[in-house]
Order: sequence, then structure tokens, then C-alpha cells
Amino acid sequence: MSGRHVLFMCVANSARSQMAEGLARHHAPAGVTIYSAGSEPSRVRPQAIEVMAELGIDITGHTSKGVPDLPVGLIDTVITLCAEEVCPVFPGQIERLDWGMPDPAGHEDEPWEAQLARFRVARDAIQQKVLAYFG
Repeated sequence: MSGRHVLFMCVANSARSQMAEGLARHHAPAGVTIYSAGSEPSRVRPQAIEVMAELGIDITGHTSKGVPDLPVGLIDTVITLCAEEVCPVFPGQIERLDWGMPDPAGHEDEPWEAQLARFRVARDAIQQKVLAYFG
């Protein structure tokens, strides 16, 4: 870990980057500030809120944000979470990491429990990476 201001990014800032923000805020050492954003912000998915609550992490107050909503000059590390889509680009001389993983969102035709299962898989994969990163 080298960043003191870490940004997690995906396209909609609705699932993966929101869960990463919640997990990172929970596990990051003192003095590290965590953000999340997307290139096409939408809304925080209720499935993300529910599976994070299973771990005792409350992201109900999170909102979907775009890069213009952030203190861009402070951010020194960007971690992208996109897999099958084109990830947003963040300008500047910063550390860049890619934790690409499939988007659990977009399966509203499936039963709720099946949707939650997808979100749990993503959450658990993100948590492993967050724990390794903050070590």
C-alpha cells in the first residue's frame, strides 16, 4: 500500500466500487482516506447495501458519484474494478491498480437470492484484495 487517498472506480459507482469503498473504510489504517466514483454514476444498488450489512458494514449513506464530485488533487491511488466494460480513466501521475472483476449488477430478471449470491461473490473477492492491499 502506498496511497493515502485511495479511489475505487467502476462505471456506475453502484456495486463494486461502493462495496470496495465500504470495505476499505472498514479495513484501512488510520490516516487513509477512501473514495469511490464512476464514469456514469447511477445509484447504489440495494443488493450491495444488503450484502455489506451481512458483514456489519453500513453503506446506506453512500451515494453514486462522478470524478468531478471528488477532491481530484488529493487522490494518489486509483483502483479500477471493471472487467468486461471499459473502465473510467483518471488523470494525473498516480498509482494505478486494476482489480478487474465481473459486475454483479444487471441481472434483475433473476430471483433476489440469485442476485445476492452474485453480489456476495464480488464482495468476498473485493474483501480479499482490500485485506491484501492494506495488509
